Amino acid sequence: MRTFTIGDRVVEESSPELGAVLEQAYEQRLRPMCMCKAPPAPMYIARLEDQHLIKRMPLSGRDHDPACPSYEPPYELSGLGPLIGNAIQIDANGKARLKLDFTLTKRGPRAAASAPAESSEHGIRSEPRKLSLRAMLHYLWEAGELTEWRSAWSGKRGWGRVRASLLNAAGQMTARGAALSEMLFVPEVFHADDKDGIAARRAAALKSIQATGTGPRKLMMIVAEVKEFSAAREGRRIVLRHMPFPLMIEEGAWRRLAARHETELELWRSNEAFHLIVVATFGVSAAGIATIEEVALMVVNEHWLPFEDIHELRLLQKLSHLKQKSVKGLRFNLPRDAPIVSVTLPEQKPASVAMFIVPASAGDDYEQALADMIEARPEITPWVWRVADGEIPHLP
Repeated sequence: MRTFTIGDRVVEESSPELGAVLEQAYEQRLRPMCMCKAPPAPMYIARLEDQHLIKRMPLSGRDHDPACPSYEPPYELSGLGPLIGNAIQIDANGKARLKLDFTLTKRGPRAAASAPAESSEHGIRSEPRKLSLRAMLHYLWEAGELTEWRSAWSGKRGWGRVRASLLNAAGQMTARGAALSEMLFVPEVFHADDKDGIAARRAAALKSIQATGTGPRKLMMIVAEVKEFSAAREGRRIVLRHMPFPLMIEEGAWRRLAARHETELELWRSNEAFHLIVVATFGVSAAGIATIEEVALMVVNEHWLPFEDIHELRLLQKLSHLKQKSVKGLRFNLPRDAPIVSVTLPEQKPASVAMFIVPASAGDDYEQALADMIEARPEITPWVWRVADGEIPHLP
């Protein structure tokens, strides 16, 4: 059970007073200190719906004791590793400063700005100095602790909680000298009894990107769940859940998006329980039409955990019933032919377990890179599923 120092008080996680203490500390902007190790690890208070929760600071998981629930696996095992110190830097206040590989300003004619995101994905591999749009989504998902899962959370993670986690994570990040939360729009869950309030807040959030004349236009980044794709007179409409209007995308950009994310689209269409997440930069024309500039997709399961293929999905299904925490690894900027940890079991005894899935197409270079990755973290027990060898091995 964790113990925190908040201001001049020491409070245990199980204390009935914790809720009131956190509510007061949230208003006073006090920073909790986790006492799992010495020196204690700084954390922050997040508001999720009507609750106040203590969350770890960006990239601070390794500062916690391995037995602490706030501990997170080494980021070298995922696509996050190459970005640390380059695309992601932690400042003196514990906030993450981000370097973005996509623009939030539109210049020139409409047709010039409609290329899909990730066009230089493979070029980023050897020089990971900026976050691609997909990597930005992955980092928000990880920092929001949406990659973590315990069986006790089943049925408790819906879009409202996902949205709050993303916005709280963005509140700990800056990019281009401003808070990332000012550049990010995540739709609210629609409630009929608050229809007018939701519309007013949405209008206020999008006011800054409404086109008013000529010259460069400001863009925003949106993270939302796709409801459906439909044809338009020109291009396609991306219809989003909890949004009263679609995002428009040009036909050429749509074809490139569909080709690049063929796997994600195929997986999403295979099961109605899955969710398709879109991240995009977009602007609003003088006529009030929202148009995409760059876009990427990510498919997640019913628990909102990302997965890349049917093999990862099967592994997540087997782990979903465990009481202990599992953490999904993400690719960020890395291409699909680079190994990453699929899932980590940080609470496994006597040592954390890193679970790798080797695709049937893996060659010698892949195997060597995997061996080097495992050798670099001797304190973690590897578990490897080589798909070409047959069924999933026994779990640890």
